[in-house]
Amino acid sequence: MSTFFYMLLAFVVGILAGWFIWGRLRGELDSLRGDLDRTRSERDRLRADNDRLKGELDACGSARADLESRLRNAPAAKAGADKAATPAPAALVSTPVSAKAAPAKPAAAKKPAAAKTAAAKPAARAAAPKKTAPAKKAAASKAAAGKADNLRRLIGIGPVNERLLKGQGVTTYAQIAAWTDADVKRIEEVLNFDGRIAREKWIEQAKLLAAGDEAGFARQFPTAGTVSNT
Repeated sequence: MSTFFYMLLAFVVGILAGWFIWGRLRGELDSLRGDLDRTRSERDRLRADNDRLKGELDACGSARADLESRLRNAPAAKAGADKAATPAPAALVSTPVSAKAAPAKPAAAKKPAAAKTAAAKPAARAAAPKKTAPAKKAAASKAAAGKADNLRRLIGIGPVNERLLKGQGVTTYAQIAAWTDADVKRIEEVLNFDGRIAREKWIEQAKLLAAGDEAGFARQFPTAGTVSNT
C-alpha cells in the first residue's frame, strides 16, 4: 500500500514539474515570437526608409546633372550676348562723316579760326577737371545700379541671407568680391554669424562669378546651387 502511495505521489509531482516547465517554455516561446514580430516590423521600416532615400538620391542626381548642363551652356550664351551688345567704335562712325561734311575754307579765313581755337584750348583744359569727377561719379552710380545678380548661387546664401544682404544694398557679385575686412565684419554683424563668410569663401566665389569664370566656379565649388547649398 505504501509503495502505491509513493508511486502516486511521484506521478503527481512529475505532472506538476512538467506543467511548470511547460509554462516557462511557453512563456519564453511567446517572448521570442514577440521579438521576431518586432524585428520584422523594424526590417520593413528600414526597407521603406531605404527606398525613400534612394528616391531622394536619384532626384538630387538629376538636379545636379541639370545644373551642370546649365553651367556648361551659360558661358557660350553669355559670350554671344556680350558680342551682340558691343557697340561699334565712335571714331569709325563719326570720322568719315565729319571729314566729308567739312566745307572748304579760304586761306585767309584759316588764320583767325586757328587763333580762336588756340585761345579756346586753355579754357577747355581749365574746365575739363571740373567735369571729370561728376562724370566718374555718374558712371560709378550707373554701374552700382546695374542688374542684380542671383546671390543664392553662392554657397551659404539662402533666402534669408539674400534678403538681409539686399537690405544692406548688396545685390551683385562684384560688390561681394570687393569686400574689405571692415565690410566683412559689418555684414557678419547684420547676418548674426561670425567667421562664416571666410569659412564658406563668399568672396572667392563672388570673384569667379563676377569674372564670368563659370567653369572655374563649378570646378572649385561643385555643391553650389544644390539642395545642400545652405
